[in-house]
Amino acid sequence: MNWNKIIECVPNFSEGRDLAKIDQLVAPFRARPGVKLLNYSNDEDHNRLVVTLVGEPEALRDALIEAIGIAVKLIDLNHHQGQHPRMGAVDVVPFIPIKNTTMDEAIALSKEVAEAVAHLYGLPVFLYEKSATAPHRENLATVRKGEFEGMAAKIKLPEWKPDFGPVERHPTAGTVAIGVRMPLVAYNINLNTNDLEIANKIAKNIRHINGGLRYVKAMGVELTDRHITQVSINMTDYTRTALYRAFELTRIEARRYGVSIVGSEIIGLVPMEALIDTASYYLGLENFSMQQVLEARIME
Repeated sequence: MNWNKIIECVPNFSEGRDLAKIDQLVAPFRARPGVKLLNYSNDEDHNRLVVTLVGEPEALRDALIEAIGIAVKLIDLNHHQGQHPRMGAVDVVPFIPIKNTTMDEAIALSKEVAEAVAHLYGLPVFLYEKSATAPHRENLATVRKGEFEGMAAKIKLPEWKPDFGPVERHPTAGTVAIGVRMPLVAYNINLNTNDLEIANKIAKNIRHINGGLRYVKAMGVELTDRHITQVSINMTDYTRTALYRAFELTRIEARRYGVSIVGSEIIGLVPMEALIDTASYYLGLENFSMQQVLEARIME
């Protein structure tokens, strides 16, 4: 990729089960000049598709507008069920500046996409995180509260008027949050219990809003096919709260219920630094830095 400016985008679509639909949603990102599809992951329990791509601003913008249009056409949230909260067919579209791109440029791009999809598809758009137009719109969980079902009434409130698009929930595609944020690590920890209440209690205790770890959002999820539960975590700033801290606090909280961790997973891509930091902790490495990582030096 001999690109001057690079922006990452991680759109989340509310479809994790129908492989034919997933293929159509991902199609606009394949073999497209100026855009590289890095990864996509679908989860049937969450009923959600997470796509990770990078691109030059204009090419990325055009690909996303096309993909969002496909999602509006294919996904009807009136018939959608899944463990993950959602308010739209395209639930959230975060942009992350990567190379030779400022935060302001990424914010401008997020607004371009927001204005376009509102105009083309009649989709109400909330700007969130760094793109937010008011402090109460910064937190995605606050914007999404009420989800698709509750948004029909919420969107009529003056404080929740969309930044772009009609002041009315799209009848099938709902609403979408678009904005700019830090790199996020989607990190899930699996527990050897099928008791969802236990997973919810652990999630409540580790997340920041309830007095837990800063930069950690968490909720309990039931993995019905495996007969276990999961603490599903969003690490919103891995440079300030490391993955190993979330793992260890989850283990401590699980112990009080006689529950143990059976594994964990990362959804989508993860910055190398986040893994190196955790590896350094568990190996007890002294005075270790990213400059000692072979791949990091090669990519300089």
